Amino acid sequence: MSLAPSSLQATIDSALAQTLPGRGVWVALSGGLDSALLLTLAADACRRHPRPLRALHVHHGLQAAADDFECHCRRLCARLGVPLFVERVAVDASAGRGLEGEARAARHAAFARRVGAGETLWLAQHRDDQAETFLLAALRGAGPRGLAAMPPMRDLDGRRLVRPLLDASRPALEAEAGRLALAWVEDPSNADTALDRNFLRHRALPRLAERWPDAAAALSRSAALAGEADGLLEEFAAEDLARLGGDPARLSCETLLGLSIPRRRLLIRHCLERQGLPRPPAARLATLLEQLGARGDAEVRIVWAGAEARVWRGSLYLLAPVVSLPAEWRAAWDGRVPLSTPLGPLASGLLREDGEPVRLTLAPRLGGERLRLTGRGRRDLKRLLQEWGLPPWERGGLIVAWRGDDVVAVGRPSGWLACAEGWRSG
Repeated sequence: MSLAPSSLQATIDSALAQTLPGRGVWVALSGGLDSALLLTLAADACRRHPRPLRALHVHHGLQAAADDFECHCRRLCARLGVPLFVERVAVDASAGRGLEGEARAARHAAFARRVGAGETLWLAQHRDDQAETFLLAALRGAGPRGLAAMPPMRDLDGRRLVRPLLDASRPALEAEAGRLALAWVEDPSNADTALDRNFLRHRALPRLAERWPDAAAALSRSAALAGEADGLLEEFAAEDLARLGGDPARLSCETLLGLSIPRRRLLIRHCLERQGLPRPPAARLATLLEQLGARGDAEVRIVWAGAEARVWRGSLYLLAPVVSLPAEWRAAWDGRVPLSTPLGPLASGLLREDGEPVRLTLAPRLGGERLRLTGRGRRDLKRLLQEWGLPPWERGGLIVAWRGDDVVAVGRPSGWLACAEGWRSG
């Protein structure tokens, strides 16, 4: 006998209706109660409203029961008639993000490998998970972005990550699983209160609920309000960036200093995010702000994992870590592209204006090079770089094209900055 649809089933039906027509839906399936229930409800919705549905299980291999989790997922998917895809990942627990952080990064990499662009992946986090995430962020001293915890929906490299159960409580999920006579597996590590999230789940939140029965719901609402505030702050930062010229990689120090300190911090974080660069730790960001007023001839560099900031000639530059050409690198070249270099492929070739064959050697800039320019004669390359206003850190990535003992061009993989008399890019 079939059961009448529940309110949770209606929630999943609604989430399915919000996906792009004809596009596939994936469910991240661990085998636990939450994801097993989500897949079961999704399968029912996709039978009534036909849509491709697949399950994705990430096998971390971190404990002896990992193979049992996979077997349970296979049995569940076979019963539901849902194709299952298994991604095996390696987690380096000794890396800088810790065990939980590295496992999360491995999962996201697996999601990106399997889920196609334009498709939707459903995750099974619920209201109690959101409350835990909010508390963890608060205990780390996070601002609005961290306190917003897990968004109901976000983009991951062109894929939509959606949490359709985020407003549902754990007791509601347990009741629905009982109603459906659903079987699931319990991860033994979930009982380990040495892990911060498990400590909150098993010790802190139950005590809070004794005094405030709606604690999880209230914390989840606070996360939603923090998310709204973070969205507004991003709008303000975007307006400030537009006033400063719109380039997130280069900002005027003078104009930045005209903003309040909180707005400077906000704008810098916004510009880094626009470029896909990580935010600096609070101490590094404070150091960066202190250096905005450095004298004009100073060369300031502040580095953190995955990014760096430079202050030069009155501008703040926010960049990915700068990589120079190896001093020993050389390449014979016929002037045609593509050609691979340690910094990426060349975007433009080189041609002789007399049409003769090209035989060149490419090498890094070492100093002392001179370039004969049309109408200007032989010029010292160092002085030319100063004329062009090329920042010092970019000079280590310059490629010099030689024909015998003569420099015929200088540039970067993205394009040539100048060609000698008788030569042109092409």
